[in-house]
Amino acid sequence: MPHQTTLIVMITAAFVVAFALGFVAAKLRLPPLIGYLLAGILIGPHTPGFVADTALAGSLAEIGVILLMFGVGLHFSVKDLAAVRRIAIPGALAQIATTTLIGALLARFWGWNVGAALVFGLSLAVASTVVLLRVLEDRNGLYTPEGRIAVGWLIVQDLVAVLALVLLPALAASLGGVSPAAAAPVGALHLLGVLGFTLAKAALFVALALVVGRRVVPWMLMQVVRTDSRELFTLAVLAVALGIAYGSAALFDVSLALGAFFAGVILSESQLSHKAGEDSLPLQDAFAVLFFVSVGMLFDPMILWRQPLAVAAVLLVIVVGNSLAALVIALLFRYPVRTALTVSAGLGQIGEFSFILVGLGLTLGLLPTEGRDLILAGALLSITLNPLVFAGIPTIHSALASRPRLVARLERALPPRLVLPATASPLISDHAVIIGHGRVGGALTPLLKQEGLLFVVIERDRGLFEALQKRRVPAVFGDATARGVLEAARVANARLLIVALPDGFQARRILEIAHKLNPRIDTVVRTHSEAELAYLKRQGVGLVVMGEVELARGMTEYVLRGFGVPPARARLLAGRESESALAAQAERQ
Repeated sequence: MPHQTTLIVMITAAFVVAFALGFVAAKLRLPPLIGYLLAGILIGPHTPGFVADTALAGSLAEIGVILLMFGVGLHFSVKDLAAVRRIAIPGALAQIATTTLIGALLARFWGWNVGAALVFGLSLAVASTVVLLRVLEDRNGLYTPEGRIAVGWLIVQDLVAVLALVLLPALAASLGGVSPAAAAPVGALHLLGVLGFTLAKAALFVALALVVGRRVVPWMLMQVVRTDSRELFTLAVLAVALGIAYGSAALFDVSLALGAFFAGVILSESQLSHKAGEDSLPLQDAFAVLFFVSVGMLFDPMILWRQPLAVAAVLLVIVVGNSLAALVIALLFRYPVRTALTVSAGLGQIGEFSFILVGLGLTLGLLPTEGRDLILAGALLSITLNPLVFAGIPTIHSALASRPRLVARLERALPPRLVLPATASPLISDHAVIIGHGRVGGALTPLLKQEGLLFVVIERDRGLFEALQKRRVPAVFGDATARGVLEAARVANARLLIVALPDGFQARRILEIAHKLNPRIDTVVRTHSEAELAYLKRQGVGLVVMGEVELARGMTEYVLRGFGVPPARARLLAGRESESALAAQAERQ
């Protein structure tokens, strides 16, 4: 085949097979990433049939890494990390250290050297941000307290992995690999010098990127925006991502991945970040697929036959080791069991950063090919199992909720207690209980307070609870699916229960307990599902609010009134008013 067509054949085969297997994976309710990895295995050198050009795949994968890391940097938020810093930073560091140690000890047991053990353990400790975000979005859990903690936890993991990409080349020679900085192992003093010089160059690059780049790059892109040329703006974004990545590698000897990450960070706080993300997303997705396909091409599926016990051990470290470490750490920080379960489930898989670390370990001669195959096998299996792990959280939490003493021991918390302002009566009754003080619950409390109406908030996010305390808002800290928390909020004496949480399973459990404590209580529940909406109505819930339905009704009413339809008729047609209510209003007039 002529050399000129090799690139076309490679890209065509990768996209076609990746699309087919990714579609099958999506239909099976699995992450499409599994299909992309399987596509790489199918067109790789370790399976019969067509074999794509592995060298060319590696070059395309580099572009995929750059754009993938650019996207991570673009969505990096210092504010989001700061909001959950008390648990995300120490928790992630402790979990990474624990899993890396377990993985390294396993590798040493197999007879690998220290360098291989370190890269192997670290690769098993870093979860996939892509997989976690997709699972949380599918379960409407991205903006819940546990979702924010899980994302913040992964941001810290990503930063640690980025730091590893800087340090590994400098440490490679002393760890038994091949380093650009040294051809052979060196003494401790020389090693410290090399390490210090590497960190100094990386620090200089970061300083220039954050100080100079944040002023120059957004200004340059703003000039491009004023040309009203969409393709020119997309080209400018790609030029920034690839240019900074290559420049950082050429001038500062830092990895392409690190350069791309900070290119994204430069734009993350600018007003053009969303536009840059939207315009670069198609190319980012396309080359990310090529990256995962190229990783799959390196995988030898026979490792499952040759070393099934080793693969099982790796899977246990990823799924059980990571999850158990995160669970224990979250409970030690006295977070609710549900939060600990969600964070631990999110960390029970590995993905893109592990693949990048594997690639760097192979390049530096630190990681044997056997380690690569074991890590890829663990990634494939853990990503496949992760949705099942998440699906089991409600069952586990429900089983634990029926044993309040066990939950109290696990959470190491004091019994739930209603925190009232000094001027409030401790015998509060005939009040509203608002569960969740996020975007929905937070919009209710100022109005109730303004009208002098009594209410109590139940909040499981420690930061939000402390903010409520400072504002002297009556509140209970804890998970409302626990009977004791609802009792502390005086649900038995309440007039109204408002469930402002997006999780349908939690809402059902809360309603069940609340009706046992107070059969006459009126209820308002938020939902995102039509099936859940119908179920809750059948259960006799006073008002079920589905955000999308209310949005459609509001827009419909506005459109009808814009066409001259009388306001009362517009409200009736939009479903915002019943005929009986309109008739009663007409009689009063």
